[in-house]
Amino acid sequence: MPRDEELAAWLSLSLAPGLDSGTARRLLALYGTAQQLVGAGRSALARHVSGPTAAALAAGVNSDVLATVKKWLADAANHVVSILDERYPRPLLQIADPPLLLYVKGDLEVLGRPALAIVGSRSATAQGITNAESFAQTLSDAGLAIVSGLALGIDAAAHRGGLAGRARSIAVVGTGLDIVYPARNRALAHELAESGALISEFPLGTPVRQGNFPRRNRLISGLSLGCLVVEAAVGSGSLITARSALEQGREVFAIPGSIHSPLARGCHALIKQGAKLVESAQDVLEELRLPAGAATGGAPRPAPADGIASRLPAEFLAALGFDPFDPDTLAERAGMTAAQVAALMTQLEIEGVLAALPGGRFQRIR
Repeated sequence: MPRDEELAAWLSLSLAPGLDSGTARRLLALYGTAQQLVGAGRSALARHVSGPTAAALAAGVNSDVLATVKKWLADAANHVVSILDERYPRPLLQIADPPLLLYVKGDLEVLGRPALAIVGSRSATAQGITNAESFAQTLSDAGLAIVSGLALGIDAAAHRGGLAGRARSIAVVGTGLDIVYPARNRALAHELAESGALISEFPLGTPVRQGNFPRRNRLISGLSLGCLVVEAAVGSGSLITARSALEQGREVFAIPGSIHSPLARGCHALIKQGAKLVESAQDVLEELRLPAGAATGGAPRPAPADGIASRLPAEFLAALGFDPFDPDTLAERAGMTAAQVAALMTQLEIEGVLAALPGGRFQRIR
């Protein structure tokens, strides 16, 4: 934990209105430390920043804010890391506007690992969830910490996969770290705090504000060597993260999907624009010029050899395909009765080969 004076100075810098990261870094270079900077006085600071900003810096941080942060830091899992701290993630120093201060909950060591962002739709398909978790675990085992945004759908699956691998996972959130959003991911957030890390540039107590999430996205990509988009509709927030990755000189990867799926169109648009089409985790590692390590897959694991899927006729499997379908259409394609198809589908769903979708449809995920 930093000393009270040092902590107060960094909080003043990070909370000063109208002070952008670039100006703050120039002032830090001029004054040497955050304490010397805020202690320079209003008139001296007014030569470099606006009057209101100089006044806010000279006034220092509100005592209640300082007390709140100190209380939060009493938990050994909680940290504040300044841009001058050696523990500050090096990749963020390469982006245009790195945060002056990061709030971190969890293992600081995870922030020093090479990382890959995995993002996608909140309303993901069963296939997308399976892909995200499987790719994340394989890439984590290969040594890449998995970075995502703690949202429902693809983000949550990526975190679960990353935590299951050896390099773990990092969640970048758009609220203060004393708030878990969405609440449905509370258990996942606790697991990340215990085995990975959560980070935020937003002060404690910052509530859910839609404008914070696009800003959050630049840190997801900025922490990472590249960004893998698993599923995304056109106009998805995941495409904002992909654009940030391109602007930051990071690689962008996309998993293709069905031409009939709205959630594949964002990925297809990225591929048309030059994103790397990937079918396995190995594709990602090769593009990043990283050793394969444990990454020999990334696609979903095959069904057990003794399951019903291994005994089905090739004609039925061809009719099943990988696109979403309804049982009546499958029966027509396969030349079978509705009862026969229903019996087979029940077994396939039990074995994890099929997943139910909204609207009475199904999709093969293995």
